[in-house]
Amino acid sequence: MSDKKLYRSRGNRMVCGVCAGIGEYFNVDPTLIRLGAAILTVCSVGTGLVLYFVAAVIIPEEV
Repeated sequence: MSDKKLYRSRGNRMVCGVCAGIGEYFNVDPTLIRLGAAILTVCSVGTGLVLYFVAAVIIPEEV
């Protein structure tokens, strides 16, 4: 088993580094994660934005 941990990215961040951290964790382009987050925010009337900032508080920053 690998010891991968989810962190907010320091080097590839746009706002808080949540989408880049999720992209690095799942080996997916962070742009796709950002696009999904934007679509979620628009389609859910802002709930995606709330979830993003909750994730920014909960997920620790990369060391």
